[in-house]
Amino acid sequence: MAEDEEAAGPTEKVIRVQRVFINLLDSYSSGNIGKFLSNCVVGASLEEITEEEEEEDESKSVMPDASTAKLKEGTFQVVGTVSQPQPENAGTRFALETYHAISREDLLMRLMECDVIIYNITENLQQVEEAVWAVSALNEEVSHFEKRKMFILVSTVMTWARSKPLDPDDSEIPFTEEDYRRRKNHPNFLDHINAEKMVLKFGKNVKKFATYVVAAGLQYGMEGGILHFFFKIAWLGEVPALPVFGDGMNAIPAIHILDLAGVIQNIIDHVPKTHYLVAVDEAVLTLEDIIKCISKNTGPGKIQRVPKENAFLTKDLTQESLDHLLVSLRMEALYVKENFNIRWTAQSGFVENINNILKEYKQSRGLLPIKICILGPPAVGKTSVAEALCKHYKLHHIKLKDVVTEAIARLEAIVAPKEGEEEEVEEEEEEENVEDAQELLEGIKESMEQNSGRLEDQYITRFMKEKLKSMPCRNQGYVLDGYPKTYDQAKDLFNQEDEEEEEEVRGKSFPFDKSIIPEFVCALDASDEFLKERVMNLPESVVAGTHYSQDRFLRSLSNYREINTDDETVLNYFDELEIHPVQIDVGKLEDAQNRLAIKQLIKEIGEPRNYGLTDEEKAEEERQAAEERLAKEAAMEAEQEQKEALELAQRIARWEEWNKQLEEVKREERELLEAQSLPLRNYLMTYVMPTLMQGLSECCTVRPDDPVDFLAEYLFKNNPEVQ
Repeated sequence: MAEDEEAAGPTEKVIRVQRVFINLLDSYSSGNIGKFLSNCVVGASLEEITEEEEEEDESKSVMPDASTAKLKEGTFQVVGTVSQPQPENAGTRFALETYHAISREDLLMRLMECDVIIYNITENLQQVEEAVWAVSALNEEVSHFEKRKMFILVSTVMTWARSKPLDPDDSEIPFTEEDYRRRKNHPNFLDHINAEKMVLKFGKNVKKFATYVVAAGLQYGMEGGILHFFFKIAWLGEVPALPVFGDGMNAIPAIHILDLAGVIQNIIDHVPKTHYLVAVDEAVLTLEDIIKCISKNTGPGKIQRVPKENAFLTKDLTQESLDHLLVSLRMEALYVKENFNIRWTAQSGFVENINNILKEYKQSRGLLPIKICILGPPAVGKTSVAEALCKHYKLHHIKLKDVVTEAIARLEAIVAPKEGEEEEVEEEEEEENVEDAQELLEGIKESMEQNSGRLEDQYITRFMKEKLKSMPCRNQGYVLDGYPKTYDQAKDLFNQEDEEEEEEVRGKSFPFDKSIIPEFVCALDASDEFLKERVMNLPESVVAGTHYSQDRFLRSLSNYREINTDDETVLNYFDELEIHPVQIDVGKLEDAQNRLAIKQLIKEIGEPRNYGLTDEEKAEEERQAAEERLAKEAAMEAEQEQKEALELAQRIARWEEWNKQLEEVKREERELLEAQSLPLRNYLMTYVMPTLMQGLSECCTVRPDDPVDFLAEYLFKNNPEVQ
């Protein structure tokens, strides 16, 4: 095996270092394999697993953060390519180096630096060509290897999809690694099987270059995989039943992604003589088994068979994914079971380990429920705040009236189902007993008749508890609107049913159901005067038929104040559980729409814990943002045009005023010049012009050689003043 040995002294432990290359570390499959190996000490799988280690591994539902792996000595040093440049806080922090868009020449240099090269071709068809190039290029450089290198091709069982049964009379006999020469590929996986053959061809010089092919089953676990499509639609609860394509009876070989990583770890450590291995778990599950399991544990509990042709209309499933889901193949990882030491995550298969799989899936994706309870007097704004929080966090709005109405309607449907109501949908859970439903319905009607239309707390508690335990509330969470109102109601609603007795001493912890207890409690409040004024200002159309009529509102407000002056209030109940309510005085905020209260609560609760916006919602949000931006730009442009028009009008007005003033000045100057020139004209006409005219006449008669000199002398001699 290719390894470096470092020893500072004879008594110190030998630390073996191996550099591992994995392609596309930012993908689901390669990323989890890389993260797993970065937490594994080189050679650890060569040691037998003790019972204590097995128990410790079983207690871990999610792989530890890879950032701690760099503190462990002797772990695999993972490097690899990525499809996109990775920021510092990306999911590839476990890798020592990542390479993006590098040339084949540079990539070969990086591969030559590694002891193990892993090419995963199960997710990206384009990587098949690169994997073939990589193994070919490395094979040409074998003579330059300083120590043995290992090449592992992670392929898919789809290269076995059309294999003929080992026994024509018994199609249930599974294929094993020994049958790999008989495998026949699915038509869409021709490149994969050619890549497998090429990798096996170059592995003949085992001492220098050992090559392996791992045929992996359908990968599941952690945050993604092909089954993510079903997990998502089940978790969102937007469909009445999960789809099963075809009859669902096809057997699908599968393996948990961490178990696949464990197989690869064992190959690196053991350097097995068998070069073609199958990586699947021990379960023989059909597509129906898998989808039923998902639906029961995180969805509506129902499945619905749809034609195979309809599967191709599903935009979230690629052709390759559908091929995996529709394959019918039985396989057994015989060599892996008999020779490898794997700390199995889901050896018994998907269905047997669904609880841990769901737990790690939700934690990996941050899909944790947000449970909120909004309390306060009537008209304080509980419903508007609850609606805003439900919209922001995508939660379920739980209102007492709606829950009771829904429960009674469900019971009536069980007792007297309508014609044509049944659908071709299979249910995992047994149908409720009609007699029990009839008895409960009669008890409800009797209770309402005896209490003037009101329902007793025992029925309300039952219906509310059923609602809070429903799958949608367990998945996304809820906002409980104005209930419970009293200490006893809260205690009955949230108590732990499994416990027979509760603590009698107040102040001490007592049993409560963690699955439905709210995480955040908000207590809205305001003065009676503020609430009365708010109700008085409501439009008549809003008040009609509600509890906001004067008598009903005042009675409700009085009852609320009376209940909340007791020694034990509903807020005391949450305080005892260390769930301290957020107190908000709506009256002091002076915000009729409660926007400030909503903003404060969102800050207290934090970020949403769901899938975020769908593609359609993102498109709508972007459209609205674009419209707002265009409207803002248009308003700014109109304002600018108006400003420019005003400035132009002002400039024209100033220009006209200036021209008017200039003309006036010119007129005044002309009048002044005329006035000043009048005496001079009179003088010239009287004394100069007669003599000048005589001189000119004389000059014309004499015609002297120098007329100017002649005229000057004539004027001097004939000056009237001199004479």
